[in-house]
Amino acid sequence: MKIATWNINGVKARLETALAWFAEARPDIACLQEIKSVDEGFPAGAFEELGYHVATHGQKGFNGVAILSRQPLEDIRRGLPGDDSDEQARYIEATVSTATGALRIGCLYLPNGNPLGTEKFPYKLAWMDRLIAHARSQLELEMPVLLLGDYNVIPEPRDARTPQDWLGDALFQPESRARFRALLNLGFTEAVRATNDRPDTYTFWDYQAGAWQRNNGIRIDHILLSPQAADLLRGTGIDAHVRGWDKPSDHVPVWVDLAA
Repeated sequence: MKIATWNINGVKARLETALAWFAEARPDIACLQEIKSVDEGFPAGAFEELGYHVATHGQKGFNGVAILSRQPLEDIRRGLPGDDSDEQARYIEATVSTATGALRIGCLYLPNGNPLGTEKFPYKLAWMDRLIAHARSQLELEMPVLLLGDYNVIPEPRDARTPQDWLGDALFQPESRARFRALLNLGFTEAVRATNDRPDTYTFWDYQAGAWQRNNGIRIDHILLSPQAADLLRGTGIDAHVRGWDKPSDHVPVWVDLAA
């Protein structure tokens, strides 16, 4: 089973690009972030024609997440628990039944946190604390759980082409990286690094300064697997070539192959 995550950076602006990738990659489940669309404005019909069930948690012009699955989506929950006052659409989860059981899929768009010195960085850290608490509760399900998305965290220096350029950025702060490690320490496996130790492994290239052409990238899109999901791990991939297509997102799809 192929399960993917992709920060699409505006589903309406990238619809043709998205449909081309779906036709090429044929994921069984795909998590999209930064759809930048309210629920009723999401072009669900275009994906339904490809055979997908669609669930969204949208927001006008900003944020927004979606799960698309060839199998029906069950027990859909929108919003990250822990703060009822948080109005930002950054998390959605659902259960998908498979031939061997069921998977719990959490699609997340973690706050960027920039610029430092504003309220945005404490919001990022508080959001990560809520994610850690929720992830701990998900492990209690004792079923395969995947937390996929744009984490806006560069875990290690090797996950950036020029790590020195990110020292003053929220994505690379010690507090952000420590909370990412705390997630792993709960018992989650970071799928890409479990299967791929190569350098120059990136998922994001900025639109500015020829970053794509110079391969000046960072790795901030991650797939975390509960122990039950890690037992099913067969492989991972990063479809970096999509960054070179017309009207690309600045992120590319990342996927995991599970024996499910």
